[in-house]
Amino acid sequence: MDTVTDAGRARVGVLGATGAVGQRLVALLAPHPRFELVTPAGSPDSAGQPYREATPWGLETPIPPGVADVTVVEARPEAVPDLDLLFSSMPSDVAARVEPAFLEAGYTVSSNSSNARLAPDVPLVIPEVNPDHLALLEHQAAERDWDGHLVKNPNCSTIAMVPPLAALAAAGYDPARVRVATMQAVSGAGYDGVAAYEIVDNVLPHIGGEEEKMEAESQSLLGDVTAAGVDPHPVDVAASCNRVPTLDGHLESVWVDFEEGSDGDRPDGPGPSVETATEAMRSAPTLDLPSAPDPLVRVHEAPDRPQPRLDRSADGGMSVAVGPLQATGTGLQFDCLTHNTLRGAAGASLLNGELLLERGYL
Repeated sequence: MDTVTDAGRARVGVLGATGAVGQRLVALLAPHPRFELVTPAGSPDSAGQPYREATPWGLETPIPPGVADVTVVEARPEAVPDLDLLFSSMPSDVAARVEPAFLEAGYTVSSNSSNARLAPDVPLVIPEVNPDHLALLEHQAAERDWDGHLVKNPNCSTIAMVPPLAALAAAGYDPARVRVATMQAVSGAGYDGVAAYEIVDNVLPHIGGEEEKMEAESQSLLGDVTAAGVDPHPVDVAASCNRVPTLDGHLESVWVDFEEGSDGDRPDGPGPSVETATEAMRSAPTLDLPSAPDPLVRVHEAPDRPQPRLDRSADGGMSVAVGPLQATGTGLQFDCLTHNTLRGAAGASLLNGELLLERGYL
């Protein structure tokens, strides 16, 4: 692979560039100060066409002029030029076949696809929460016949809930139990994911596999890196995931319980007070990376916030909006919101790529 120098930007490509998340990546990469989008890659049906003709562009902004006439190549190593980094936004069943071929060929891949997220040697990373999990790349190099690196970002619903929980844990208030009910936007299902006849005037009270992802991924993200992989956090997570007729923005209602007898500053129950928890979330760490928001968590005090239409695009769609915290008998309740195709998908993958660059993996 090419070596990134201080004199120029890293050369990158996008696998699945014509899809919904791929389009977001293309739009985010166009003005990026550290990455230069060289190659959009897609299916054999898209290959050979100019990007503007191969892509059913669905964003509110036009296709960036620098990529509109670039020819889409097929997503296989033989067709993709030598690059510093690939972003992957393919369907998981396709990514499970395609990504290993690129990794064997020496490419570094920052992937939004759900395959291999919980593999013991694949870092599942939110840069502000668990950047130390990149240490798993050493295990990956030893265990796999790969010359490249694979890093994953979590599910679009998991990534809304974990930063506030991590902020509480960092302040000394480890969650023991989490219950969450999600209200997830239709864009999370992809362009063809939910028919209008299904979702208009309706709520779909099941999203296949989503509950399991939230439960397992949260434990991994909050866990500790060991010689054998990740030791998952013991927090008991139970999720109910629902599709609602909003376009973008996943809103979640979260209940966090702390163990009876645990240290805290509440006289009426375990865990932190509302004031302490609010300050902990507002003090969540930020990073000096182009796509990192400041603050990471925005805590609203108005009783009717956050709302998808009002709050999903704050901080470039990369922050987590949290509603007023309330004390319960055994902990706290709050709502949280992220833009699911930005912080929850394309932006998360981009931020992981920035972290890889900063840490010297490119």
